[in-house]
Amino acid sequence: MKLRLWYGIVLNLFLAALAVSGAALYVVHFKDSPKTRILVIRDTVSGKTYGRWPLEEFDEFAIEFIHSVNQSPVRETYRIEDGKLWPESVRFYSFGAGMQSDLEEGQKLSRDGDAMIISGFSSSFKELNYIIGTVSDHILYINNEIISLRELCGRNAQITMQYR
Repeated sequence: MKLRLWYGIVLNLFLAALAVSGAALYVVHFKDSPKTRILVIRDTVSGKTYGRWPLEEFDEFAIEFIHSVNQSPVRETYRIEDGKLWPESVRFYSFGAGMQSDLEEGQKLSRDGDAMIISGFSSSFKELNYIIGTVSDHILYINNEIISLRELCGRNAQITMQYR
């Protein structure tokens, strides 16, 4: 019994040290099975895995950030379909440099209060690449969680998101 208590204390101290150092890996615990599909965030350069989240067909997640040029919020929403990442919508508040200004065939521009929303995208991605902000954060909305990617990955981290 004393030995188990000792291991518990050592394990908790180790985990606390990882959290304080920023080296902790964000892992969602879920039952692994051959059919479990996950969204993985990893460092583009080193391949280090920052986090994994289970997602099923037609689940959605979003990335929100402050646009570096026009300094207004942008939220990109994606859905999982046929094992790929499909843009569902882009919500933004200001036109300008770096923002989509022309609609492609099949796309629609709508308004929600002050926000403009582009939807109707016709192409998918195998992976998404982001550089995490140094001034403003990138926020991941997934499985009813809100996750700071700057806290998870670090400022200026180059990340790749893949669905496997």
